[in-house]
Amino acid sequence: MQRFVPGQAHALHTIAATQRIEQAAQASLPAHTLMQRAGRAVACLALAIAPHARRYWIACGPGNNGGDGLEAATHLLQHGKTPIVTWLGHAGSLPEDARLALEWARAANVVFSATPPEDCDCAIDALLGLGVTRPPDGQMAEHIAELNRLRSRGVPVLSVDLPTGLQADTGNAPGACVQASHTLALLTLKPGLFTAQGRDAAGDIWFDELDVSLSPPQSAQALLNPAPATHARKHATHKGSYGDVAVIGGAPGMGGAALLAARAALQSGAGRVYVGLLDPGGALMDALQPELMLRRPEALMNQLSGLTVVCGCGGDDAVSALLPDLLSQAPRLVLDADALNAVAKEPALRTLLQNRGRSGSALSTVLTPHPLEAARLLNTDAHSVQTDRLAAAQTMADRWGCTIVLKGSGTVISTPGTAPRINPTGNGRLATAGTGDVLAGLIGARLAQDATSFEAACSAVYAHGLAADSWPPQQPLTAGGLARVLGP
Repeated sequence: MQRFVPGQAHALHTIAATQRIEQAAQASLPAHTLMQRAGRAVACLALAIAPHARRYWIACGPGNNGGDGLEAATHLLQHGKTPIVTWLGHAGSLPEDARLALEWARAANVVFSATPPEDCDCAIDALLGLGVTRPPDGQMAEHIAELNRLRSRGVPVLSVDLPTGLQADTGNAPGACVQASHTLALLTLKPGLFTAQGRDAAGDIWFDELDVSLSPPQSAQALLNPAPATHARKHATHKGSYGDVAVIGGAPGMGGAALLAARAALQSGAGRVYVGLLDPGGALMDALQPELMLRRPEALMNQLSGLTVVCGCGGDDAVSALLPDLLSQAPRLVLDADALNAVAKEPALRTLLQNRGRSGSALSTVLTPHPLEAARLLNTDAHSVQTDRLAAAQTMADRWGCTIVLKGSGTVISTPGTAPRINPTGNGRLATAGTGDVLAGLIGARLAQDATSFEAACSAVYAHGLAADSWPPQQPLTAGGLARVLGP
């Protein structure tokens, strides 16, 4: 068993892949072995997170997830604890493993109750695992509400495999969902734990493979984004060795967005950073960052061949006129914010984007939509995007032959022909104006240094989130402050 910490590229398996792994393991092991291992692991973690607890409420559902909980209850009793089980199953319809777990729990004199105990020191959510097909209702919804009430009072709540109500493949929770303090993922890590509502619902994630050798990562639906490798700069280099970034945006009243992106690119190691403000009356020097070279946008448009362009930050409608040339000529291009909205509005720009994707490796493109911008690009709504973030990101990547950074909790990075990555860093403190502009500039800097679009996006998203995770808790996080702490 191990506690999940960001930094390694763990494979993430869908429901279907997990079930195939489980069936293969069961065929090679004595009957009931996996559930016994699972129950023992749950009990061990429960003892670890609440070592002084005496009374444990184990909320068991009608299937194998409930069977894991029943096994855990038997183990807790053997450790001298007082487990109290509420069980929502029916003996006549139980899977065989869960039926045996029920018989053994009863034979061990585990206490069963029709209602949750009035008080407990630790609660275990073993209601539903992979089997969520609809929003929980009835008694199950009532038990979820009680588990969440306990959690709000500071009682540890440990979910078995997944918080009940959370969909394993998507992280979507269409109804009531347990908000756990800890989740023990069993056999495989599931994508839904790391994106959409999963990160809030799962709490502290632990993982136990149950002594089963997992299938190769190629069978995974997604991978967790690993920490980017760091490379010391060689002595015999110069500013031209680290790429030229041009940020084009900043229409009247929105110059700050472009400057934030440019400062982030500079702080992240770009050799030279130019800014083309779309405000005709905009300043031609950034007094806070005088290293930035401000130019009129038309001047930058005449030297595209040597630039990595970040376009759209604060661009408003003025950015539309520049996009045909950028899409046709810029060798490396990051489209953010208003550039994405312009592409969503204009079929001709979508055609140019698609043609750009068909050019192969000659032109690199990264799109950085938040869910509403993604919905506009896909001609749908933000709810539909959030319902299956992995599918939405991959659809955009395949449609336009580019790298997609679908921002949000558990940012998804997708590109054609590669398993998508889910980023494990970052937190809600990034929900403030300008942090997306900082990310766009950071991606531009990485892309300018000869990384592929997918590598640049993965590296930048991880570093961006890590900076927020490392932010001093007593200080408010601002985009300007975030840009200043980024490194190459």
